[in-house]
Amino acid sequence: MTPSDQGGLIIHDPTLRDGQHAVRHQLDRDQIRSYATAANAARIPVVEIGHGNGLGASSFQVGHSKLSDDEMLSTVREALTQSKMAVLMAPAWGTSADLRNAVVRHGADIARIAVHCTEATAAERHLGAIRELGAEAQAVLMMSHMADPGQLGEQCALLVDYGAQAVGIMDSAGYYLPEDVSSRIRSITAAVDVPVIFHGHNNLGMAVANSVAAAKAGARIIDACARGFGAGAGNTQLEVLVPVLERYGHPTGIDVRRLADAADLAEKALMPAPPTIDSTSLASGLAGVFSGFKKPVLEAAAREGVHPWDLFHELGRRQVIAGQEDVIREAARSLAAQGADQ
Repeated sequence: MTPSDQGGLIIHDPTLRDGQHAVRHQLDRDQIRSYATAANAARIPVVEIGHGNGLGASSFQVGHSKLSDDEMLSTVREALTQSKMAVLMAPAWGTSADLRNAVVRHGADIARIAVHCTEATAAERHLGAIRELGAEAQAVLMMSHMADPGQLGEQCALLVDYGAQAVGIMDSAGYYLPEDVSSRIRSITAAVDVPVIFHGHNNLGMAVANSVAAAKAGARIIDACARGFGAGAGNTQLEVLVPVLERYGHPTGIDVRRLADAADLAEKALMPAPPTIDSTSLASGLAGVFSGFKKPVLEAAAREGVHPWDLFHELGRRQVIAGQEDVIREAARSLAAQGADQ
């Protein structure tokens, strides 16, 4: 029986996937194995692995990972004796062949499809493939602040019709406040009869509070990373979230002491330093821009001589989403030209 069956929550840990954004997807086999082993010992229910952008995403455009998908998947599968292994795939990067490889060859228990918040239809074929392969099919809506609660409920209902066994939202830009989360989760739970997912980012320092708000509003799968290891200012901090949720009466089944040990290991073994809310991450959150754009925005702004805040707000005005990295450079050049004309 899972914590969710007991009225608790399932904690989904994407440290080894979302955290890759913070180190340009360069985690090696020893780093991956050590954290997966520690997470397994802490009884974290689900451990997600992969390139930061998911299966099949290693590329020149968003960065080549140090290890292949096969190397990452096999390493984590060997380390997990009680935790489930999960993968994420965005249709812009991966294919049904990548899903088949992850599930059939490497034994992935859960496969998530991530699509833009108004593009649920892009997940239909892949969710069907996951169900046929025998894994648990989940789906998440990225950049979800770009849609209102009613729209998100409608999109999640479509995802369930396509075969998703859990659905939810990513606060990809770290834009939400707790009230924003509550209204969206309530709309989704009213629209579907499967567990609802929330994935937070910490650009405004609200990730734990937002995750608690999601749980109170009815979410049953909450994502969080050790030390918040993730894109931009990082994700919801796992070792903080779990005891906070338990104090609120939401059991998780996780060994909190071993979870703290796993977080200590993650800080030492995976990251140069834990994520912080610096001025650039703050600008990303305020502008509603994907957290993973932090480094390319800084590079483009420096190259063109424009302020990163101005570039983030220009990207927010254009409603740029993950996968449109080429727009960052074009927007920086446009801002530089505007400045030269003034």
